[in-house]
Amino acid sequence: MGEFELLARIRERLPPPGARVRVGMGDDAAVTEPAGATATSIDTIVDGVHFRRGRSSLAQVGHKALATALSDLAAMGAEPGEAYVVLAVPLDLDEDRCMALFEGIAALAELTGTTLAGGDVTRSPALAVTVTVVGHAPSADAFVTRAGAQSGDLVVLTGELGAAAAGLVLLERPDAAKALDAEVDAALKRRQLMPQPRLQAGRALAAAGATAMIDLSDGLGADGEHLARQSGVQLRIDAAALPLAAGVATVAEAVGVEAIRFAASRGEDYELLATLPSSELRAAAAAVEGTGAALTAVGEVVAGEGVEIRLPDGRLLAPEGFDQLG
Repeated sequence: MGEFELLARIRERLPPPGARVRVGMGDDAAVTEPAGATATSIDTIVDGVHFRRGRSSLAQVGHKALATALSDLAAMGAEPGEAYVVLAVPLDLDEDRCMALFEGIAALAELTGTTLAGGDVTRSPALAVTVTVVGHAPSADAFVTRAGAQSGDLVVLTGELGAAAAGLVLLERPDAAKALDAEVDAALKRRQLMPQPRLQAGRALAAAGATAMIDLSDGLGADGEHLARQSGVQLRIDAAALPLAAGVATVAEAVGVEAIRFAASRGEDYELLATLPSSELRAAAAAVEGTGAALTAVGEVVAGEGVEIRLPDGRLLAPEGFDQLG
């Protein structure tokens, strides 16, 4: 496999460029002409840390690489624009396998309207994919940061928790699926292997007046702590209100963990945790529902610091989560 031959095949597969792109992949640098403000984020997934090649197809690896990066744009309420992809390729990955991986990236790019505007390839001892994404909004004020939550706001959550963590358990321990319906088993694994960035829901929440927002990549506890710290408030969450994906309780029981603790402390759900004024809840829920996701009020913002997750019996659940360097 040669670098230039692989890049030529990648260029042939590129989705059409977006309206902001003036020079795309193939030159020394991409040239864009955005109007308004941009938000930029970068994310890396590595074999053995974020996926296992023995459990994921290469197309799924490519999908996950772009999806996790786009989820950061969703949390800002941004419209996806451009993505820049770096493939770190081990010796046992030939050109056809690289193209299988790129197919997963390209398919999600087409689905989300993301332009693949540039990137690089390099040799590596392990497969890794780094994606930089750029999102757009009419002005910087249109983006939702982690820093705007105010005392009295509601805490809301898109979708359901625990599915990706349960899917990982099922991939590692197939015996944990004994009590599950085959359709539920497949759905949980799909949430781990092919997360879906809540781009439309993020824009809907931004338009509905969300005051702060974050995507749940490291778990409700850990990511909630980030939002609380940046806003200088406390998030008081009612554990009984947390929506758990079908099958999560069964998987949690199989590994000997309380279902709520399992769902709240493990990551990769890529749902959106947001705060907004209580007066905007009905409109926000309707707008998010229009994107295909549910919106659930799970708590409130109060004066203080950190995250308080209160179980139905009054016990407090420690806000835990995944640490990339832990």
